[in-house]
Amino acid sequence: MSIETKKRYIPSDGLEGLKQNFSKDALSGFLVFLLALPLSLGIAKASDFPAIFGLVTAIIGGVVVSFFAGSRLTIKGPAAGLIAICGGAITAFGGGDTGWHLALGAIVVAGIIQVLFGVFKLGKLADFFPGAAIHGMLAAIGIIIMSKQIHSILGIDPKLLKGKEPLELLAMIPESIMHENAHIAEIGIACLLILIGMSFVKHQKLKKTPAPLVVLIVAIPLGFVLHIKTEGAIANFSLVKIGSIFDSFIDGSVMKGDFMSRGILNADFSALSTHAGDFVMYVILFSLIGSLESLLTAKAIDNLDPFKRKSDFNKDLIAVGIGNSLSGLLGGLPMISEVARSSANVSNGARTRWANFFHGVFLLLAVLVAVPVIEMIPNAALAAMLTFVGFKLAHPKEFVHMFHIGKEQFVIFTVTVVVTLATDLLVGVGTGIVLELIINLVNGASLKNLFKSEVSITKHSEENYTVTINSGGLMFSNILGFKKVFATLPQGKHVIIDVSKAEIVDHTSILTLNGLVEDYKDNFGTIKVDGFKNHKQLGHAPTSTRILKLS
Repeated sequence: MSIETKKRYIPSDGLEGLKQNFSKDALSGFLVFLLALPLSLGIAKASDFPAIFGLVTAIIGGVVVSFFAGSRLTIKGPAAGLIAICGGAITAFGGGDTGWHLALGAIVVAGIIQVLFGVFKLGKLADFFPGAAIHGMLAAIGIIIMSKQIHSILGIDPKLLKGKEPLELLAMIPESIMHENAHIAEIGIACLLILIGMSFVKHQKLKKTPAPLVVLIVAIPLGFVLHIKTEGAIANFSLVKIGSIFDSFIDGSVMKGDFMSRGILNADFSALSTHAGDFVMYVILFSLIGSLESLLTAKAIDNLDPFKRKSDFNKDLIAVGIGNSLSGLLGGLPMISEVARSSANVSNGARTRWANFFHGVFLLLAVLVAVPVIEMIPNAALAAMLTFVGFKLAHPKEFVHMFHIGKEQFVIFTVTVVVTLATDLLVGVGTGIVLELIINLVNGASLKNLFKSEVSITKHSEENYTVTINSGGLMFSNILGFKKVFATLPQGKHVIIDVSKAEIVDHTSILTLNGLVEDYKDNFGTIKVDGFKNHKQLGHAPTSTRILKLS
């Protein structure tokens, strides 16, 4: 059978795809909307942004960005992984209304840079970052999220938490437990228990029920029963306050006493002169970390796509950049391809980019007609959702998994976590990268080949090829060169990747090789990696680093 006759069915894109898959995409979009609404509100509040602009961000991510996106099934919107950067930016720029407007300027510029990343085809740079450092960064973000949200679950006044670093907030937890507000804590802890309980549900239909929806169904009536709206001083922070979306853009109060909108364009770029150092740092963080998280999600969702479609990462970066620039101008948070919502989109049966569009449309309808219902949501419920998200990012299993991969990967992972908590994300990730470079050199990598791989392709016949790593090894720092050579192989052939001469093949490179092998098989070729029999494995996992044994 010829290769042409083996081609898989692929859902149509564009208007034809809308007609073919309307019911499936609309249903998935609605279910994702139920997940996105509370999370977008919670992420905005945790980032010190006006809550309604979490929804504005998600609306732009769905209604606008879906038309430009290079990935079919990812959901664009605000992400928990950027909470620490958003909150840090507002604080660095003076806090409150002023800090918010100046942070928006940095988001707009970062969005433009993301567009340039895509134009200059830098989507491939996601492979340059070592896996252990990335997982360490995400675990640190999870701890940062929990360090603040645990206090909100307990009903602690947010004013008491302002200006506190993550380690300080963690140290404050025992005091917050002693001074909890009983009624708010009851709601927050009940919501957290629901989320934990639903994570253990095995029944397929029940698993598809959005856990945040169940939380809201329980939390809103509990709020009424416990009278948290009218209970003294806590009435100021017990329930979500978002106001009218129209007032948000027309000189109205966005968040009483804290934020005042200045019209439809809220971004302020004056920090370029008044806070130049901080402005540059946060532009780098928004553009680099946001792009990295978005690319990693797009890759992960490609693996879940039942139709085996591959995203155009550069096109997706351009789309996210456009969305971020628009979101920042209007007052919203930075967006990425968000992993939890995107995974739910796939499991709900989405077929095309229209599911993301529908999720945005449903959010728009919600802010137009359902604000009174949204403002019944207790903030403790949102805090519980974010705490659960943070826990999943920093789950003890992550630490065990990294140790299973190898002690050297565990060291990189742990150091990245600790340095990020003690300093910031940029320093933390940078430390992880440098540490992995040093460890790779100690394990046999040559300085000459640290950033340059020596790869050759041998053609044995029209159907048989060998790709050989000649010396120096494969590492996260030189894997892009290998991928460039590998991309020149014709599809549908019989290929062997010979690693027998490689002094080291690190964990990140093995993950990349596995991805290349799967992609090549999807295009009806046969391929295998050969030559590891003379290598020592540094961990117990199949993706552990391998180093060449001394003869």
